Amino acid sequence: MKFSRLDAYLKGAVEEGWLPGAVALVAREGEVVFQGVYGLLDPERGLPMREDALFRLYSMTKPWVSALALTFVEEGVLALQDPLEKYLPGFAHLRVGREVGEEVVLEPLKAPITLYDLLRHTAGFTYGVFFRSPVKRLYLEAGVDRYDLDRETFLERLSRIPLRFQPGEAMEYGLSTDVLGHLLEAFSGKSLAELMEERVFGPLGMRDSGFVAKDPARLAQPFPKDPETGRSVRLLPVEGKPPRYAGGMGGVGTAWDYLRFLEALRLGRGLLAPAFCRLMTQDHLGPLAYEGMRRGPEYMPGPGYGFGLGVAVRLSGMGLAPGNPGEWNWAGFGGTYFFVDPGLGLTALLMAQAPNLLSVLEPEKALHSRYGSRLGLTFRALVYGALD
Repeated sequence: MKFSRLDAYLKGAVEEGWLPGAVALVAREGEVVFQGVYGLLDPERGLPMREDALFRLYSMTKPWVSALALTFVEEGVLALQDPLEKYLPGFAHLRVGREVGEEVVLEPLKAPITLYDLLRHTAGFTYGVFFRSPVKRLYLEAGVDRYDLDRETFLERLSRIPLRFQPGEAMEYGLSTDVLGHLLEAFSGKSLAELMEERVFGPLGMRDSGFVAKDPARLAQPFPKDPETGRSVRLLPVEGKPPRYAGGMGGVGTAWDYLRFLEALRLGRGLLAPAFCRLMTQDHLGPLAYEGMRRGPEYMPGPGYGFGLGVAVRLSGMGLAPGNPGEWNWAGFGGTYFFVDPGLGLTALLMAQAPNLLSVLEPEKALHSRYGSRLGLTFRALVYGALD
């Protein structure tokens, strides 16, 4: 394998001043065949990047919590058809906000939100911060995308906002995994942090992973200002206990820890039985994926992809970078990204703290950025190009 192009690309991104630092890992059949450590851990203090750097994972927390939920399903104590309101009764009176022009017309739910809907993002919850619509405007007004709400306030506010779609009607990327995490807390009587430690991090030896940076001195930092726009960059505060454990965006960990997690799912070993790993990483949208692709950039998995239970799943050869049917991936707003190609025994991940760069899930912003959508796509292309 020849990773000289990938190595040169990441070195160049640092030297040109648009990537503060990064850690990259590529494994083939469980053996790490490429490791790269680049740039600075903390640009303001001039500290060099380190192999064991901690990164804010943002949406790469979602696969963690999805796998956690499936551990309960595997045990038979939760079922995918269980309704949300069984565990969080405050959501018993949700309505759907049908968007007619700039108006929101309220409709009753045709079916309850299920655990299955939360896992595959067909519950109807959305985000207010990505793209614009009348229902998304209500999310912004209620402030439910904010990180500083406590659990009770978050759930109470969200339960008063209409869903954007009927449950099961469309794949809408949003706050479903946050709700899922709080459902698991209500069901178990334990915090999401405790559950993750007991069922995921502990069994897999993920010593540095959690919802608080266990060693803040190793926490990677972004540029203080975006090199393109000049705007100040602020990422989630993960040095202390958060107001709530946000299953959709609150995680922190190292590249090596995340590799352990991905390999456990790829191999069906140490976390979930092989059948449940396959269940998680296969498409669960069917025709909804193709309907989503017709919605354009707002469909977050992107062209050629469906969605499993917490990860995007490639449906065909169609796409903006190389890949094979069955490949699965996800990314985080802070600049983290992974993909797994089971047919090739390939696992690759890139960790950075550069929210302006890795816009795999933010095509709206990437369209106006010189580098936006390129980092993740180029990383994929150079990894595939290096394979023998």
